[in-house]
Amino acid sequence: MARKGASATSAAVKCLYLTAAGVCLFYGLWLLTRIFLYDQFITPTESMTPTFLPGDRIIVDKTVMGARIYTDFNFDMHGADLKSLRTRGRRGVRPNDIAVFNFPRHEGKLNFVINHVYAKRCIGVPGDTVSIVNGHFNNNNYRGEIGLKSMQDRFADMPDSIFSPEAFSTMPYDGHIPWTIKNFGPLYLPRKGDCIRLSAKEGCIYRVILEWETGKTITYDWEKDRVFAGGEPLDRHTFSHGYYFMCGDNVGNSHDSRYWGLLPEEYIVGVVSRISYSVDPHTGKYRKERTLKKPV
Repeated sequence: MARKGASATSAAVKCLYLTAAGVCLFYGLWLLTRIFLYDQFITPTESMTPTFLPGDRIIVDKTVMGARIYTDFNFDMHGADLKSLRTRGRRGVRPNDIAVFNFPRHEGKLNFVINHVYAKRCIGVPGDTVSIVNGHFNNNNYRGEIGLKSMQDRFADMPDSIFSPEAFSTMPYDGHIPWTIKNFGPLYLPRKGDCIRLSAKEGCIYRVILEWETGKTITYDWEKDRVFAGGEPLDRHTFSHGYYFMCGDNVGNSHDSRYWGLLPEEYIVGVVSRISYSVDPHTGKYRKERTLKKPV
């Protein structure tokens, strides 16, 4: 009887070990998939409607431009420097792609917060010049429509008076450059390695990313048409990062690059491939018609 009991105990322990090993293996594969291949995020707002609705679970493909691997895990929830490497991707982000990225600007500065992510449509990539004319997006290097024309048509028809002054004005928030959410730019998106001569206008437009790249306070003098970094003249600058312009499809109600500026390439998590499933956040109802839907 003792021998049978010991045998049964040994079998139970072996089964427990195998179960634990299976769970660990499954968890490891799930974690590796999230790190290197795909991840999922929940859409919380209406900024991308009708493409995404609040409650949509969106799958992000990290193989498009390569997975981001952190080299420093000292994350500050108030903003920190992003230190990472990227694996080889299949291609870069293109205009009209919808990307998930870490929101880049906190307390007036460009910095990284790990769990603060947005999903927006790419309007321009490094080297492009983008503009908005009467509510419609333009890109000098892209032929065809960017975003949803129907939403931009509706936006163009909205009276300017329905927007508050805070909602209507955009970066760089300077009276010398009176851009609005409906008429914006043209704005050049710097590429890594671009050397740009800086006048007061460029200092004003690129101030946030110049401060991030130089580590110095950027000021500019409109009368003298000069730019200063830490009080010293800065006549030109060679950019060490590439920058993107991102906007929501719901152009009349989206907190995007028009307000907070340019997105560094390193902050991009990946490109949205499809909706996995969707649950209405107000009713809790499962929206079966959105399951595995691919965004346009």
